[in-house]
Amino acid sequence: MIQPRVRIFVATLAFCTLQGVTSGADTIVNGIVFDDRNGDGVRQTGENGIANVAVSNQIDVVATGADGSYRLNSRGTGVVFVSVPRGKAALTGFWKAVPASDAASIDFALAPTADPDDFTFVHASDTHIHEESLPRMKAFLGLLDSRKPAFAVVTGDLIRDALRVDEGTAARLYDLYVREVKTSTTPIWSDPGNHENFGIERHHSLVAKTHPLFGKGMYRKYLGPNYYSFNRGRIHFIALDTVDIEDLWYYGHVDKAQLDWLVKDLALLPKGTTVVTFNHIPFLSSRTSATGYTDTGTAPSLIRINDRMQYRHIVSNATDVFRALKDYNFTLSLSGHNHAFERLLLSPLPGATRFHLAAAVIGPTNDVVPSPSGVTLYRVRGDVIDEGEFVAIDPAANR
Repeated sequence: MIQPRVRIFVATLAFCTLQGVTSGADTIVNGIVFDDRNGDGVRQTGENGIANVAVSNQIDVVATGADGSYRLNSRGTGVVFVSVPRGKAALTGFWKAVPASDAASIDFALAPTADPDDFTFVHASDTHIHEESLPRMKAFLGLLDSRKPAFAVVTGDLIRDALRVDEGTAARLYDLYVREVKTSTTPIWSDPGNHENFGIERHHSLVAKTHPLFGKGMYRKYLGPNYYSFNRGRIHFIALDTVDIEDLWYYGHVDKAQLDWLVKDLALLPKGTTVVTFNHIPFLSSRTSATGYTDTGTAPSLIRINDRMQYRHIVSNATDVFRALKDYNFTLSLSGHNHAFERLLLSPLPGATRFHLAAAVIGPTNDVVPSPSGVTLYRVRGDVIDEGEFVAIDPAANR
């Protein structure tokens, strides 16, 4: 069997906007998802198409036909991706940029890989990578190499800052993150945080809203879709972007386009499928109570959107996401943002969703509720996921 290794491809996207929906609405994107038996990324004679694979442009979600073919009627956000099915690995990438031409043909090569019911994975968050913090990033990647999980998810704030800097600075940090992640033998699934939104604090960045990479555009250029899904064992994993933008500011919210996509993604699953979500700003957190609210500084606790006060640091419309997931076994929600380990359970009933936050890779938090730096290692047995084991990152790696 071919074992997957993370591969990230850099491609420039055209027509990016703040909300992420691109122009070129009449563009047709089609192609084949095929079984890449020799793992070379090129379709050969005898490498058949794979049926019933979900393909999406972040707006529409379609299943491949019996011959592995798919068709999307728009370029969506400018990226197209497959929801990697069980027993497969996308060795040449699970996403691709959509060319600016009126019609685009994009094929996806999926190779067979071992995919047992029982496996482990790591939840990490808030790497905040920059040149001075490289020892911490390398300590995290070394931890993955020693523990050898099936994969890791990193729930946002991947880089030090794209919010309030120029394009060159932000691009350098994105390049650094991509370069370091490529060195890992563990597949890494990334998810955007507030720090990945390029230039939105325009009074600091001096970046125009018309810049093609403004907001979500830079993330998509380097790391592809800012929300997507994949499958491992019996579990359907969903990456969500819980950072929305209002003028100069970010806040915790899942926009309508993403909620619509979520419903379409779930519709291709059997009801009752076990689901895990991972995202940056948490749906729920008790730490906001423990550390207190603030109405000062660059990131106060509340923000006014269209004459309505909303939370900044938890998802203000979390119940909309919960409604979309009500027919599924939503067992675990993974988040970051607070730089602190947290466990939250709201109901004693069997099957209640657990809300878990990861500590920060970048370093410990030494406020009124101290939290060491580390990651969480989960063990999966079929549809059952344990409570996770906190694994500290070597304090000596802190700088």
